[in-house]
Amino acid sequence: MTVLPIRKSPDLIGVLDLQGGVHEHLEHLDRLEIPSRRVKDASDFTGLAGLILPGGESTCLARLITIFGLKDVILQHYRLGMKIWGTCAGAILLAEKVLGENSCLGLIDIEIERNGFGSQLDSFVAESMIPAVSGEILPLTFIRAPKILKTGKEVNVLLRIDDYIAAAENDGVLVTVFHPELTGSVAFHRYFSEKCGLTPQSEAAVISDWGMLSWMKHARIAS
Repeated sequence: MTVLPIRKSPDLIGVLDLQGGVHEHLEHLDRLEIPSRRVKDASDFTGLAGLILPGGESTCLARLITIFGLKDVILQHYRLGMKIWGTCAGAILLAEKVLGENSCLGLIDIEIERNGFGSQLDSFVAESMIPAVSGEILPLTFIRAPKILKTGKEVNVLLRIDDYIAAAENDGVLVTVFHPELTGSVAFHRYFSEKCGLTPQSEAAVISDWGMLSWMKHARIAS
């Protein structure tokens, strides 16, 4: 009798490591004790339950995804069940429509505007309740952020502020125009981990003494 090997369920979350804020996401996942890895080439997608597209410069990221031949790889693994979360520039990469530009991955039915608030000098912080994500008020960091202007019927709006949408999702994709990884809150990383079918540490077990430079240990490991 032939014994077939047991296929292990995906149990990792990857962070696309081409450009942008990678280390901060890894640090937040580490606090939740979610296994994670940097993703740079096709072989790094093995075992991924989810992929984070970090903030950075969306045009640069789109070009690098093309140069390194990762677009088809991302789309293939998405179709096989891998969830994707895009923060800021990552949200632009995932949008079906980008004002004045061609879309990159087009995996969520939203219309988004790059630099929706203006230049880098117009970056700001805020707070808001997002009931689907957490029962507490969450800190929000907007850095040269885009604005989600419209969503399709199959998109669930998680956060609307004034005349724009700041967070939304469909079954396979989560997008935030702000940067949860630049705050001490792990609420969005917990939410995404659970969306990926993973079990993060309980709230009480998460280390609370977070600082803006606490992610630097990942930078040292990578160097």
